[in-house]
Amino acid sequence: MTAFTALMPIGDALRQLRGALREADIPDPGIDARILLEEAAQCDATALARDPQAPLGAEAARKLSSWLPRRLAGEPVGRILGYREFFGLRFDLAPATLEPRADTEALVELALRQPASRRPGARFLDLGTGSGCILLALLHACPDARGVGADRALGALVAARANAHALGLSERAAFVGANWMDPFREAAADAAFETDYGFDLIVSNPPYIPSATIATLDREVAGFDPRLALDGGADGLDPYWAICDAASRLLRRGGVLALEHGHDQEREVRRIAEEAGLEFVDSMHDLGGILRAQAFTPRSTADDAASD
Repeated sequence: MTAFTALMPIGDALRQLRGALREADIPDPGIDARILLEEAAQCDATALARDPQAPLGAEAARKLSSWLPRRLAGEPVGRILGYREFFGLRFDLAPATLEPRADTEALVELALRQPASRRPGARFLDLGTGSGCILLALLHACPDARGVGADRALGALVAARANAHALGLSERAAFVGANWMDPFREAAADAAFETDYGFDLIVSNPPYIPSATIATLDREVAGFDPRLALDGGADGLDPYWAICDAASRLLRRGGVLALEHGHDQEREVRRIAEEAGLEFVDSMHDLGGILRAQAFTPRSTADDAASD
């Protein structure tokens, strides 16, 4: 095992990290090594390039000695550090939260280009909020909006509230324990809900992995992301039925439901939405060119627009 010492030059530490990760066939060993070293030594790429002979330091050596075995065992860098950047913002993680992925930024981008997200005083709802990254990224981009994040996992709600506080968004974000739409269905039965309490935008990155395939996922996912945030039932589509079924009653006129889904679930998710009385309005591809998110609006809204 690679040994790190206080007097080791940071340039040597970086090379040893990179070599150990490469030898273990860790994906992107150079990127992971740089992130771990810069965090441990509290330096940036400029400082590293300017003085690669600077001593690592006792604290940085201790951290790297602890972190390297964890990464070699498959633990993602974000889990090791305890945070992950998403949409240019930092989000602390917890065991109950999914680690945000860059592909999910497609969902945020899709939501932000919907006119409903820019309404004065817009109200957002994020189902399965996890770390709160989707809702808080939206609120950060829409300073006049307020939102609610819902999740079944208490640990996720604690993390989301902490992230809202760290980002200065606590005044505009509330987080509630909920099993998808359950606490909102009763409110939706009230005739005044659409006018006074409805949502302009509902977003969700629900669990969409078929139960039987979770064990076959990369160890970074299967071994460290909470199963509750991954398991979408036998076909991976269970949450979409519950979400789409209630969305038409929860959305204000002209409101939009934006959903992330798996790489091969586009048609099925659209079918579920249409059966629930929703109509497709927009979509977004992820960084890999895969259609990753779709947006829908209640059919009556789309029909009204067509008749104008």
